[in-house]
Amino acid sequence: MSDDAAPDLRASDADRERVAEVLRDALAEGRLDMAEFDERLEAAYTARTYGELAPLTRDLPASGAAAVSFVKEPVRDGVWAGRITGGEGSSTGAVAILSGFERRGRWTVPRRFSCFTFMGGGEIDLREADFAAREVVINCVAVMGGVQVVVPPGVEVVVRGVGVMGAFEHPRDDAPPEPGAPRVVIGGFAFWGGVGVERKLPRAERRRLKEQRRLERQERRQERHERERAVREE
Repeated sequence: MSDDAAPDLRASDADRERVAEVLRDALAEGRLDMAEFDERLEAAYTARTYGELAPLTRDLPASGAAAVSFVKEPVRDGVWAGRITGGEGSSTGAVAILSGFERRGRWTVPRRFSCFTFMGGGEIDLREADFAAREVVINCVAVMGGVQVVVPPGVEVVVRGVGVMGAFEHPRDDAPPEPGAPRVVIGGFAFWGGVGVERKLPRAERRRLKEQRRLERQERRQERHERERAVREE
């Protein structure tokens, strides 16, 4: 962490996300156990200043300016810039026949991902994924089976699949895509089956919002108790 500004400066969402990325890498490499990871991740998402963020990655490799920098630079494509990696995907396809498959957690979505289900099901979770290109295509063939695609908020989704006695669902309450976010095109064919698409917040973000709501409830209770005490004293 660089020392070119005071640690009491307010941290941004992008700063908190960079620290979270370092923590996720440390968990994957075995440098942190799950309990330490959860504790530090919660602290990262509730941190208000650089001084609160700095200790969370100080004992981890590459935890300096790459994690949190006091020098504020223009944000390039928001938080998505680091998640569009180029190169190849870590998995190019999946098959489920009378069974199931899932792709979730930290993985790289290739430019084209193909999956097939027959009397089975699959889950493709993109919330923590990286992307090999700005636009990726997920081709799903579901025969008496189903595929569920989970995307985070901000990602543009285009559904082009065809259903025969089946369906391709569009995400509900779709909002405009975020600047720099990838585009996910979902196509294929569903016969007596379906392909669903839904938006969900990443788990870390859900934990952060849960903690934020808890703190807000605690502050409201404290204010109520103070008002009641003031009334009793009067």
